[in-house]
Amino acid sequence: MILQYSKMHGLGNDFVVIDLVRQRAYLDTVTIQRMADRHFGIGFDQLLIVEPPEDPTADFKYRIFNSDGSEVEQCGNGVRCFARFVYEQQLTYKTKIRVQTKSGIVEPELGANGWVRVNMGQPKFLPEQIPFQAEKAEELYSLQLKDAEISIDVVNMGNPHAVTLVDDVLTANVATIGPQVEAHERFPERVNAGFLQVISRNKARLRVYERGVGETLACGTGACAAVVSGIRRGLLDNNVDIELAGGMLNIAWTEGEPVWMTGPTATVYEGRFDLRYFQS
Repeated sequence: MILQYSKMHGLGNDFVVIDLVRQRAYLDTVTIQRMADRHFGIGFDQLLIVEPPEDPTADFKYRIFNSDGSEVEQCGNGVRCFARFVYEQQLTYKTKIRVQTKSGIVEPELGANGWVRVNMGQPKFLPEQIPFQAEKAEELYSLQLKDAEISIDVVNMGNPHAVTLVDDVLTANVATIGPQVEAHERFPERVNAGFLQVISRNKARLRVYERGVGETLACGTGACAAVVSGIRRGLLDNNVDIELAGGMLNIAWTEGEPVWMTGPTATVYEGRFDLRYFQS
């Protein structure tokens, strides 16, 4: 079976996007893992699937699979690429769409030069909403790791995030601390680990060790969670430019309102593959 796909990225966070509105295929965990392999497959951080919506108020359904084959609830860089993909592929002529995700409806809006603005919904903070094991809700939590104890904020932006402040993201020990946070027993569904450096009231830097992927060049929901955390701690204003390894995002949030994310997207190339190769 031959499938058409697009290779895209948002600030270096790279995706394979497949239209399953006009095509039909079943992709199991092993198949996705083989496709994600950067040496023997196509290679990607996440696989994005476009499907017809089940919600009658939505234009599309959006499914996200990490490179390890696990399905996740939301991906901020991915939803921007999703919006550009469905427009470029003429699946819609709308520049603003409603997209059904595992965590609810999001509303991306396509702008000029490939930039997309997205209503990411309202953040959630209660431990049971993350989910995170804690006796009660607190502003910050102590998390015991193998050789250290860190302070974290927990935020759900459609997927779970743990945000810790660092003095310098360039020297932060993401490779060691990230996997310990991601797989910590207090996060029953694992978590994305964010390392936030505040530069000024309206500028920050971030690295994210993503659940099921590892450290990526950018994480849209991670940027939203980090800025929300910084605002809640009184360290950031309501409109922040946040720098990731792959580039800059703008995040805006006022308490009680949805988070708005604006950033670039790029289509790298379009291709086709024989699905049987990855299923053998």
